[in-house]
Amino acid sequence: MSGVRVLVGTRKGAFILTSDGKRERWDVSGPHFGGWEIYHVKGSPADQNRLYVSQSSGWFGQMIQRSADGGKTWETAGNEFKYDGIPGTHQWYDGTQHPWEFKRVWHLEPSLTDPDTVYAGVEDAALFRSTDAGKSWQELPGLRCHESGPRWAPGAGGMAVHTVLLDRMNPGRMFIAISSAGAFRTDDGGTTWRPINRGLRSDYIPDPNAEVGHCVHRIAMHPSRPNVLFMQKHWDVMRSNDAGESWHEVSGNLPTDFGFPIEVHSHEPETIYVVPIKSDSEHYPPDGKLRVYRSRTGGNEWEALCNGLPQQDCYVNVLREASAVDSLDPCGVYFGTTGGQVYASSNAGDAWAPIVRDLPAVLSVEVQTLP
Repeated sequence: MSGVRVLVGTRKGAFILTSDGKRERWDVSGPHFGGWEIYHVKGSPADQNRLYVSQSSGWFGQMIQRSADGGKTWETAGNEFKYDGIPGTHQWYDGTQHPWEFKRVWHLEPSLTDPDTVYAGVEDAALFRSTDAGKSWQELPGLRCHESGPRWAPGAGGMAVHTVLLDRMNPGRMFIAISSAGAFRTDDGGTTWRPINRGLRSDYIPDPNAEVGHCVHRIAMHPSRPNVLFMQKHWDVMRSNDAGESWHEVSGNLPTDFGFPIEVHSHEPETIYVVPIKSDSEHYPPDGKLRVYRSRTGGNEWEALCNGLPQQDCYVNVLREASAVDSLDPCGVYFGTTGGQVYASSNAGDAWAPIVRDLPAVLSVEVQTLP
């Protein structure tokens, strides 16, 4: 029977939750790297046992950890992100007189086909790639040096490359999102980039229809339809049918169109999930009722999914990296909260149950389907 492995990054360590295909009982492993901020944990689609972890500390700097056995053992992936031979710093020497410094790695995206290749999106906004399993990293400077860069500005959570989507059907194509700059696309493997924000409107910036400057919280796509993108923006849920060339709003009947995560059902490309919160200043569910919203029509028409979720006095948030789906049938949906709960639905959102409670605040949730 197939199984699942849920990878959870928190403010104080990483946790690995495993179950069989029924997804009823869970084994909990962790905390791994207890006491460290774990911004992201991601498994390789090309090797189920290869895991990567972004381990960060304001005192010790940025480290990348790697496992070759599904998280049983770990090793620091060489002298990553270094300057003058000092491992773990946030400094990167790019050939200029002074090193460029970044704060942390927000997102790790392993290659779809090569377990030794992995991308890292960092704050302040830049993109790196390693082809030796994290031992060494090379920046893809076309993004950070884009001509629109001087017009990028940080959002409330910083200015980070927090989303990296790889196109299975077009190896040269990648989509990334930056808060608060917008979405960008490359068609040549990261050498050149262009903004893909036409149709976005943000009333809080000087030019609401600007080419860049929009606070994109998350983008998602179904691997079988890489030209169809969904976006949770700082206000507005959006959709593109042309690989980001244009966007239109699909917020429809949502109680609020502010939120952070967005996911696509693994078998139904027109089924999407969001977790609305009250506003950009009140980061908790409307009326204190934790609800996931599902659209089976690609947006506009939404239904509240609340069976098994707290429906009173609940004031947690769900961050942009803290949701995921598995590829089992029926599709499993997962999300973690700032209150330390990880919820799972083994029936595409119809009913929910907590896998684990009382973790540190959850920063990221990823899922691997196991044979």
